[in-house]
Amino acid sequence: MKDKQMSSFFAEQVTDGEKVGRVCSGTHGIYRLTTVSSEMLEARLPGSFYYEAKETRNFPAVGDWIVYEPLEQKGKAIIRRILNRKSILSRKKAGNTTEEQIMAANVDIVFVVTALTKEFNLRRLERYIQQVYESGARPVIVCTKSDLCDDVEAKCLLIESIAPGVSVYAINNLTGEGVSDLREEISEGETVSLIGSSGVGKSTLINRLLQTSIQETKQVREKDDRGRHTTTHRELFPLPDGGYVIDTPGMRELQLWGDADSVNETFSEIESLKEQCKFRDCQHDQEPGCAVQKAIKDGEIDEARLKNYNKLKRELVRLEWKEKYGQHKTNRMLHGPNKKKMS
Repeated sequence: MKDKQMSSFFAEQVTDGEKVGRVCSGTHGIYRLTTVSSEMLEARLPGSFYYEAKETRNFPAVGDWIVYEPLEQKGKAIIRRILNRKSILSRKKAGNTTEEQIMAANVDIVFVVTALTKEFNLRRLERYIQQVYESGARPVIVCTKSDLCDDVEAKCLLIESIAPGVSVYAINNLTGEGVSDLREEISEGETVSLIGSSGVGKSTLINRLLQTSIQETKQVREKDDRGRHTTTHRELFPLPDGGYVIDTPGMRELQLWGDADSVNETFSEIESLKEQCKFRDCQHDQEPGCAVQKAIKDGEIDEARLKNYNKLKRELVRLEWKEKYGQHKTNRMLHGPNKKKMS
């Protein structure tokens, strides 16, 4: 049976007679599913699954479409398999580990939410946009608390300068002004996820998208414009006009996960200028004939953007090396007498 919200990509993976659901939330091996008839089930994984799963991404995540088997006990089920995913929004787990942490699966659009107050930070936005492109989803920038900002248009223009081709919306948290335009970004059947730091108004925005108070909201501290985590776990909600929204816990600092080459899409203007540099291996530092440095000198690119481009490249290369060689060898490669250049 096909859910009207399930695209052909997933429907083609299901055989006749199989029962399909979607993961709404999951904790400690217990998953909450919504079925094609909007029934809510509590599901677990069979013991064999834990034996066969090799890494974190092999386990169900919020947003996954799954095939399940109902149990005799009403409202209970066993997850038999996970349908192939269209996208995976993930990050590196905090700390020295190189383990991936799945934030959501099968997301079409990611609303990158930032407040137009003290929290506003272009370099942080670049990190979020980078991770969205890595996931396979489409980023949209949502600027909240426009009622507390005197230069909304100027800040939106700044965002457009570091996010070429990405839609930018400003909304008023108190009145909801701008939310109706934002809804137009979501087509029927699509799934949108929200990411951003604590206190930027993600829960308030979700309540407006759902047209009801589902998520708890809290006030931010005046001294630093920071808020406490309102959302403590990932959860999927059906939207009134079709589609789904997934909330994720606030993040003070996003630990990147992915490949260094994926930075290219986030910094597309730097990548296009690289082709005009005199030397193919130009590091855009002090080399003669550097098109990127010329663009900075001419005021076409902010120097801080180039610095962040290089920083994110180094961070992802370091992650790749740690996965491949381990922490100790990576340190020697970076800091030893024969240290390897990151490029």
